[in-house]
Amino acid sequence: MVLTNGNEIFNNARKGKYAVGAFNINDLEWTRSILAAAQETQTPILVQTSMGAAKYMGGYELCLHLVQDTIKSMGITVPVVMHLDHGNYEAAKECIEVGYNSVMFDGHDLPFAENLEKTKEIVKLAHAKNMSVEAEVGSIGGTEDGIVGLGELADVEEAKTLAATGVDYLAVGIGNIHGVYPDNWKGLSFDRLKELADVIKTPLVLHGGSGIPKEQIIKAVSMGISKVNVNTELQLSFAKATREYIEAKKDLDVDAKGYDPRKLLAPGAKAITDTTIERIKWFGTPSIK
Repeated sequence: MVLTNGNEIFNNARKGKYAVGAFNINDLEWTRSILAAAQETQTPILVQTSMGAAKYMGGYELCLHLVQDTIKSMGITVPVVMHLDHGNYEAAKECIEVGYNSVMFDGHDLPFAENLEKTKEIVKLAHAKNMSVEAEVGSIGGTEDGIVGLGELADVEEAKTLAATGVDYLAVGIGNIHGVYPDNWKGLSFDRLKELADVIKTPLVLHGGSGIPKEQIIKAVSMGISKVNVNTELQLSFAKATREYIEAKKDLDVDAKGYDPRKLLAPGAKAITDTTIERIKWFGTPSIK
C-alpha cells in the first residue's frame, strides 16, 4: 500500500461518526509497532512526526523514507497517511517539499490574522501537490515541541474563518491538553464541541488524546471528532513494559543474551502495538472491507 493523503479517510470518518487515530513515531520500533497494529486491525492509520522527533531521527526526509520502506518490508496493505504534527510555517513548507502526504501548520501562538494568512499559504502549497492540511484554532493545553498552550476553548467564529481557508481538518481546543492530564483537569467541553461541530463540516481533530477517559473520547467522536492524536499514551506503555523487563533483570541474563537490544526493546514495542489496537477500538475505526 502506498502512502495516501487524509482527505477521503477523514471525510468518511466525519460522515460515519467514527475517528481514525494519529500516532506519533519516535524511532523504528515505534514505526513498526504502530503499522503492525493497523495491519492487524485492518484499519487506516495516520503516522506522524513532531518537529522534535523528526530532528531526533535525522530529518523529515529520513522519516518519510523510514515509513515508506517499513510499509514495503512489512507488507502493509491498509491506507497510511504520513503527517507532520504541530509544524511551524517553515517545517510545514519543508515537509511539503520532502513529500509528506499531510502537514499540520500550527499557528495558534501567532496573532489570528497571521495564523490565517500563513494557513492560506500552506493550503495553497500543499493542495498543489495533493497533500492534506491541518490547522489549529484555540490553544491546546500543555507543551508540544516548546509550544506551550493553556487549554483554552476555540473561538467559534475564528474556527469558522480558519475552516473556510480550505484546510482538510481542523484541530480545536475544547479543554484538551498535551502530556499527562492533571488530577484537577475539568474534562472536555462538550458544549463548545457542539457549537463548533454545528457550524463546521470540516473533520475536527482532538489533540492530547492520551489520558482522556474512554467515555469522553467516544462521546467526542460521536459529536464530530474525526482524528484523535495519541503520543504520550504510547510512551508510557513503552516505558512501563521496558521497566518491567529490566526490573526482572532479564537484561542481565547473559546466557539468553537478554542485553540484546532486539530483546530489550521487544516488550516495549509490543506494548505500543497493544495500546494502539486498544485506541483504534475506542475510536470505532472500521476495518477495510
